[in-house]
Amino acid sequence: MSVEEEEYGFLRANALTLAFGGLFVVTLAGQAISGTADFNAQQITNGLQPVSLFEYVTSSSFGVDVMENWQSEYLQFFLYIFATVWLVQRGSSESKEPGQEGTESDAEQKVGRHADDDSPAWARTGGWRTALFSRSLGLLMGALFLLTWAASSVAGWAAFNGEQLGQRQDPVSWVGYLGEADFWNRSFQNWQSEMLAVGSMAIFSVYLRQRGSPESKLVGAPHRDTAETG
Repeated sequence: MSVEEEEYGFLRANALTLAFGGLFVVTLAGQAISGTADFNAQQITNGLQPVSLFEYVTSSSFGVDVMENWQSEYLQFFLYIFATVWLVQRGSSESKEPGQEGTESDAEQKVGRHADDDSPAWARTGGWRTALFSRSLGLLMGALFLLTWAASSVAGWAAFNGEQLGQRQDPVSWVGYLGEADFWNRSFQNWQSEMLAVGSMAIFSVYLRQRGSPESKLVGAPHRDTAETG
């Protein structure tokens, strides 16, 4: 157990992750229940048999909806993590100071011989381990994006072919589906909302505040101040 957990207790020390983990489970269950109701309403309208909750959550219809949202979120984090290495927005709490673009020196990042005694082991060791660890967050977000995008394409392909067969049309191969407008429409409609949200947060944090939030500058900080947290 870490020093923080001994001092504050496990729940308090991990409250943010636990809260959002709980909200994720609740909202995913809500999507499953409401999605089943909506799907069955369409089934009845089309003169087909309704399905159970289990049948719906294991269907391509549910899978594609979930994967589409997950992959757009991971794309957002992947792009933002790497973009903020080199791009800045003066006055934004989401940005580094202008002039501080880049990966910074080993001393600033506390890696190799500049690491502290309690730095992560791979930050101290140097070589490929430190190089990999120093980019591990962005690489993980990128990998999760690719995995969920691939899963989205497979689920979308199954759903698309289900509609094709229902309309007495020929199904398409997975590669063929990647060239369909349906696949790219599903992707872009999620991606554009993430780009809007990230850009809005970057610029709004220049002029607006949220007292006590690390995502905001100090309430009394000048608009021009960059990278300050509350």
